[in-house]
Amino acid sequence: MPKPPLTFFTELNNEELTWLFEQQHVIDDLKALNASLSLGILDLSGERARVVKKLNKAGIPVIAWLLLPEEQGYWFNLDNHEAAIQRYLDFLAWTEKNDLLWVGIGLDIEPDIREMRQIMEKKRTEKFVSTLLRRLMDKKRVAKAKLAYQSLVERIHADGYPVESYHIPLISEERRANSSVLQRTLGLIDLETDREVFMLYSSFFRPNGDALLWSYAPETDSIGVGNTGGGVDIEGVIDLPPLTWEEFSRDLRLCVMQGKPIHIFCLEGCVGQEFLSKLKDFDWDEPVGKPGKLHRVKGIRTGITTGLWLLERPWVILIALASIIGLGFLFKRSQKE
Repeated sequence: MPKPPLTFFTELNNEELTWLFEQQHVIDDLKALNASLSLGILDLSGERARVVKKLNKAGIPVIAWLLLPEEQGYWFNLDNHEAAIQRYLDFLAWTEKNDLLWVGIGLDIEPDIREMRQIMEKKRTEKFVSTLLRRLMDKKRVAKAKLAYQSLVERIHADGYPVESYHIPLISEERRANSSVLQRTLGLIDLETDREVFMLYSSFFRPNGDALLWSYAPETDSIGVGNTGGGVDIEGVIDLPPLTWEEFSRDLRLCVMQGKPIHIFCLEGCVGQEFLSKLKDFDWDEPVGKPGKLHRVKGIRTGITTGLWLLERPWVILIALASIIGLGFLFKRSQKE
């Protein structure tokens, strides 16, 4: 089987990013793999621009992975679309000022990082639950935000860039249920872009991570593989052990069996564990068995879809309860007669 197209994510501050690409072997290995880089735009600084120009000069295709300051949510979501649009406009000005070249724009659709930290650190949980319930009742937010983001995608296209989106895989259940529950509560956005990437990081879902990857892989344009070691600091997530070489190799070969491109999170983890250099001689044809416990993952996914379908249509639950109560009343009445 041919080697699939590879894209590496990197999400580093300026000092770490500069150091990473001062290592000539990193650039050489990326070129040898004919790989692209999705570079997290944590800021619009001169230091980051110099790294981009270095990558441009080396001929490495770079995707601008747009991000916000943490106080604005970091990732793009339902409630920060105005900040996301402004970020893109500022990014354009920065790009023009520094004469930077991009092969595409990446939009990362995830919940507000501040809320993620609250959940993982178990802070203000009761208040967050009440916030979720309030959001569940507000359907207008979804239409407004989706229109804003879709307009942003059209603007990016008009500027000559293709757009790829990075999604939590649960968006697939949202679609199957024809629901907006996760969008209303967690701030996800069902967005139409040129290429969709599901973040199927098996390291987060041990021991069923490989089964989860296999289950969702047919539904995405490119498969997100990880975590090899990196990312933002969120308690309960960042301290999970990264993929071992054996797990990483398994996931890559599962992707090949699905015939999909691969987005690897992340470059710095691959460099730190010496995975990057190993990929140059990687045997993509080595056989790997299909994951076990696929039935379990399928059952969980079906349960989530059913739950979302019912939450989107609470009247179905009310009718069912009324029917049960009515049948019980008729049964008792027939017994008396």
